[in-house]
Amino acid sequence: MSEPKKLPKRDEVAENLTWDLTKIFKDDQAFEKAFSALQEKLRYADSYRGTLGDGSQAFLAALEYLLDVSRQLETVYVYSHLKNDQDTSNTTYQALNSRAESLVTQADEKLSFFEPELLSLSDERIWQYFKDEPKLEIYRHFVEQIVANRAHVLPKEQEALLAGAGEIFGASSNTFSIMNNADFVFPVIEDENGEKVQLSHGVYGQLMESTDRLVRENAFKGLYSVYKQFGNTLASTLNSHIKTHNYQAKVRHYHSAREAALSSNHIPESVYDHLVDVVNKNLNLLHRYMGLRKRLLQVEKLHMYDVYTPLLGEAPISFTYDQAVDKAFEVLAPMGEEYLSVVKKAFDERWIDVVENQGKRSGAYSSGTYDTNPYILLNWHDTLDHLFTLVHEMGHSVHSYFTQNNQPYVYGDYSIFLAEIASTTNENILTEHLLQTENDPRVRAYVLNHYLDGFKGTVFRQTQFAEFEHFMHTEDAKGTPLTSEFLNEHYGELNRRYYGDEMEDDPEIHLEWSRIPHFYYNYYVFQYATGFSAASALSQKILSEDSSALDRYLTYLKSGDSDYPIEVMKKAGVDMTKSDYLEDAMHVFEERLNELELLVDELEK
Repeated sequence: MSEPKKLPKRDEVAENLTWDLTKIFKDDQAFEKAFSALQEKLRYADSYRGTLGDGSQAFLAALEYLLDVSRQLETVYVYSHLKNDQDTSNTTYQALNSRAESLVTQADEKLSFFEPELLSLSDERIWQYFKDEPKLEIYRHFVEQIVANRAHVLPKEQEALLAGAGEIFGASSNTFSIMNNADFVFPVIEDENGEKVQLSHGVYGQLMESTDRLVRENAFKGLYSVYKQFGNTLASTLNSHIKTHNYQAKVRHYHSAREAALSSNHIPESVYDHLVDVVNKNLNLLHRYMGLRKRLLQVEKLHMYDVYTPLLGEAPISFTYDQAVDKAFEVLAPMGEEYLSVVKKAFDERWIDVVENQGKRSGAYSSGTYDTNPYILLNWHDTLDHLFTLVHEMGHSVHSYFTQNNQPYVYGDYSIFLAEIASTTNENILTEHLLQTENDPRVRAYVLNHYLDGFKGTVFRQTQFAEFEHFMHTEDAKGTPLTSEFLNEHYGELNRRYYGDEMEDDPEIHLEWSRIPHFYYNYYVFQYATGFSAASALSQKILSEDSSALDRYLTYLKSGDSDYPIEVMKKAGVDMTKSDYLEDAMHVFEERLNELELLVDELEK
């Protein structure tokens, strides 16, 4: 029997395929020096407590201290979490990351006086400070956002208690992350070539695209066998985390955890409801796509392990990582030279950690802070999907770079609501590029299939998650125990509604809630769907070769937190308080589904 393929150990990965974290700290000793300096700085926090009412100069000094500590803290934390994520089994960096998280909690507790103390001042007094001290003017929007949430900030003693419980509130999420990324051992299965492969999160994603149905089925059942084994534990961790959201919302006088989560970015709850309503109104399109998938796969029964494999056999195009780098420059050319210059820096300066290794965090992301590069984590495989992932994460990193280089620190980040728009605009531009340049019907059909799958995964699937996330919070608020049995039952019902009668009701998919990290992120997932839909509108504007559209888009990338997210998007040309952009995205999906159906008819002749 052949030996199973094994992932490389971290120290076996070529340096040029790893990110260069020495740009943050030269080594761990430099990190320790910064860590100690920050601990020392935190000791001075009490000297600012109780001073915000002492005049504009004292107010400015406390505000600048707060921001200075936050800036240094973010750099320390980013280094520790990137080091940990590159190999979650490395106990040295587990400990480093844990210490950084503890320091974050300590800092939150030390600095928790600021907001309640600020809000103990009258509006008249606060804005008089701004008249008295011109140096405060840059912080006007920052302070406006705090004042806008006046009703939800607690007295300083209570804020300190909540801040001090930060690690406790995050315990369930941390437990899930360690189990999911480091402790779970997935079974060994055979791939298309009869070779034994160890299932991992990355390998699972690749095998679900396999054209060998038995491989897909074995991967699907093998993965979920592990989650089923730990179903009660995973229900407990998720339930505890949701209780935390509901508790925090309640003590801060919000009507719901959703209102609390969205209020941090001043997003109206109607944006969430519009999304769910429009998607549910258009579920017939997803059902129709599932019918086409069933027809093309020529299966009597369509299963959930059939929804990712290419419909027309093996992908007619694929990319090595080096080819993907070249393709990224070609695809993103419509974004202009200023944009491309940042893409070049990302590749030249080793912002990207490319390949999967033992213990590496699953998935992909862009992460960094004001004083670091916007690093990208990948788990690369030579597929079209991973080209899309590269371009997607590059969108995040360029967004971060432009924000950090065009805004002061206080506005040098952006909300999650805005983040997914930049990344999925890149994905839409890649799709358009491929459809404009590829004439082979099989390639076009594959790209259309990929787009429809991407839309399914980003709009339909994430809205399904958003519905379930809100359902869980609502049920917990009513006092319903979120047991594994309860979650399985209701997730299964939701999955049947979304995928329709063409899809078999696989018992394994009832467990899907147990493996979704984003359910620990607090009303995060809906923003993938709203972001993709807004990006659809923006990409069309950019590709129309209207230079003003590109200028507006670059302005959005450079705006950071200088205005409320909804207002930033209005300036970019999309009003997300309305449902038009969602309906327009559904029309694009329908048009491309129509084209794929016609191409299939031609190919079958």
